[in-house]
Order: sequence, then C-alpha cells, then structure tokens
Amino acid sequence: MSTDPHSPTPMSYADYLGLDTLLASQHPRAVPPQHDELLFIIQHQTSELWFKLVLHELRSARDLFAADELQASLKRLARVKHIQATLTQQWSVLATLTPSEYATFRTFLATSSGFQSVQYRAVEFLLGNKNPDMLRVFDAEPGARDLLAEMLREPSIYDVFLQLLGRRGFAVPPEALERDVATPYVPHDAIVEVFHEIYSDPPRYWDIYETCEELVDLEDNFQLWRFRHLKTVERIIGGAPGTGGSSGVEFLRRALDQTFFPELYTVRGQIAQGQ
Repeated sequence: MSTDPHSPTPMSYADYLGLDTLLASQHPRAVPPQHDELLFIIQHQTSELWFKLVLHELRSARDLFAADELQASLKRLARVKHIQATLTQQWSVLATLTPSEYATFRTFLATSSGFQSVQYRAVEFLLGNKNPDMLRVFDAEPGARDLLAEMLREPSIYDVFLQLLGRRGFAVPPEALERDVATPYVPHDAIVEVFHEIYSDPPRYWDIYETCEELVDLEDNFQLWRFRHLKTVERIIGGAPGTGGSSGVEFLRRALDQTFFPELYTVRGQIAQGQ
C-alpha cells in the first residue's frame, strides 16, 4: 500500500459514476414484459439527468449576472444551449415508438405523467414562467413541492438580468426591479425601449447585446424542444388525452404561446418596422 498522502484512492469507472445504482434504476412495469418499455423509461430518465444539469448551469448563470460577470455567464448559457440541442434530438429516439408498441405498456404507467416532472417545472420557473398553481401537482411529494416552492420564491434569470441593466444605468422601471418574483412576469413598454437603445448601438453595449442574443437563443431552443415534444406525442398517441389527466397534444400546443423574455421579441418588431 502506498504511503504517499497524495496518492489517489483506488476507484473504478463504475464506482465514480455510481453505475450500479444508475443501471439498476430501470424498472419496467408491464406484465408480461414488453420490449419497448425500456426505451420509454431510459428516454425520460436521461431527460431528467439533463434537466438537473440545466438547473445547475442556469442557477450559476443567474448568480454570475448578479455579480456583473457577464462573460462567465455566457459560458454557462452556451453549455445550456448544447444540452437543449441534445434534449431536442432525443425526441427522435422516442419517435421510433409506434402507437401499437406504446399501447402494450401504456396502462402500466397508471397516473404517472411527464406533466409531473418537478425539474422541468423548476427550469420553467427559473426562466421566468412562474405559476404558483403548479405546486398543487406535487402535494403528495413534499420534497418536490419544496424544491418548486423555493424556485418560485427565487428571481428568474430574466429578473436578475433586468437588475443588472438597472445597475448599468438603463431606465428599467422600478416596478420591474421591485416586483414580487413569485408572480408571473408582466411586460413593460419601458423595457422594450431599453432593449431598443441596446440594439440601436451594438458596439457600445456589446456584452449586454450579446447576452440579449444568448437569451433569445435559449428561448428559441426551448420552443424547439416544446414543438418536438408535441409532434412526438402526436405521432404516438394522436389526439388522445395524456396519462395523468393532461389534455395531451392540446396542452403541449398551448405551451408554444408562452414566452420567457417578451420584450426581447417585441423590440424585434419595432426594429423591423424602422421604429
């Protein structure tokens, strides 16, 4: 045995990654067993792992905004965009599941549903889509409800970005800076004017301008993920209700109308019209 205090403790690849636990975490429920259920489970488990990393990176980016460290925050956002691309591409794997194959095990999902993903809801809260009613979905899961309640009370990444703009001297209205962050965000014409000033002179405001575009990328990618989700679900179950009581495709279609950073899109219309 080495007596060197700096000698690394013996550890295998499987030990470091906890593979015994990870690879034993798939528990198909169908009786008799159905070949395609493992695909369904792994698809959703890997998505949850990526959501965990998205939360980690977005929280860090938000903290860096608060510390006025924009360049470091952009690194975090760039990583999130790559994760989003992976999450979106994953739908193509699930889309290989035909309606007939899904029907062989769907009843064994019982009342479980992706609608109940607390990490997905936490990501939406962190991006700014606050909905206090969502906490009721997790009344039977105190740990999940507590996480979501915590995220509800925390400022979104957009809230903190607007605070940064205020510190930089931009005319962000007090009602945006001092708002109750647990409530849904309400757009402000004055913030559209702030972004119009920034987009009118990119070289002067380059780091802010670049950050605005990164946020737009983030939302665009999220909408692509939502759309791919919708089309995959539609391909597999058509217009049938989702498990867990959701309306299925119609519920997912309504989500496409939601936006995280509204003024960053409104200003585009003004610029396009020469205003």
